[in-house]
Amino acid sequence: MSDDDSIIRVRGLKNAFGDQVIHEGLDLDVRRGEILGVVGGSGTGKSVLMRSIIGLQTPVAGSIDVFGENTIGREETEATEIRKKWGVLFQGGALFSTLTVAENVQVPIKEFYPKLRPALLEQIAGYKVVMTGLPANAGPKYPSELSGGMKKRAGLARALALDPQLLFLDEPTAGLDPIGAAAFDELTASLQKTLGLTVFLITHDLDTLHAICDRVAVLADRKVIAVGTIDELLALDHPWIQEYFNGPRGRAATDAQDRIARDAAHGEAGVTLAKPQAQRR
Repeated sequence: MSDDDSIIRVRGLKNAFGDQVIHEGLDLDVRRGEILGVVGGSGTGKSVLMRSIIGLQTPVAGSIDVFGENTIGREETEATEIRKKWGVLFQGGALFSTLTVAENVQVPIKEFYPKLRPALLEQIAGYKVVMTGLPANAGPKYPSELSGGMKKRAGLARALALDPQLLFLDEPTAGLDPIGAAAFDELTASLQKTLGLTVFLITHDLDTLHAICDRVAVLADRKVIAVGTIDELLALDHPWIQEYFNGPRGRAATDAQDRIARDAAHGEAGVTLAKPQAQRR
């Protein structure tokens, strides 16, 4: 893989809090245009890895390149140019409770483009709100007036405010019911395809991994121990990988995706068989 294919390139990353080492010698590449799922047990530092990439956590050692630019130790003005190119959806949405949905969406726009007219800000915010599947009348509402799923979508609208090329999603379906989680997965896949996004997605949701992720990176033993498709990961004999993907929930997720594939195939077959009948009439 050439450097041009990597939106994110992490090498030799070490993160520690005092004597507690979270990552050591961690390497990872995120390819342009893919949805990369990031999984690992509790305490493996999935969110810490994301925070390191976006500059909220300073690593002890290692290098992080995003869009071919080093992001560690840069001057604020230099870092700003890179930060414009990504959007972040934190766990739970992380909306400002005293701002409306529309005002939340406007926060990053005001930060980077403070001279934009209020009318244009409102127009952009309204467009982003609708883009994420929220009703237009959600804009004037406060986070306390929204359901959990609507808060996630409002947070996503804010993450997309600057038309980013790279999107970070931290547990986007956590706390959602199965229908809401599936709908959010479909939205993510649709936006990724329509907008040409690269998506770094932290999740515990096996259905999400099966449904929309091109590859999955597994964190264990303080580093990324494997990256690949689910089938490629299943071929490995690491105990955590086998327990995670071949456990009861993993098998259930696989069976669900198999059923979806079969139903889709039957539907296509039904359409194909119906054509000759219509022509005979």
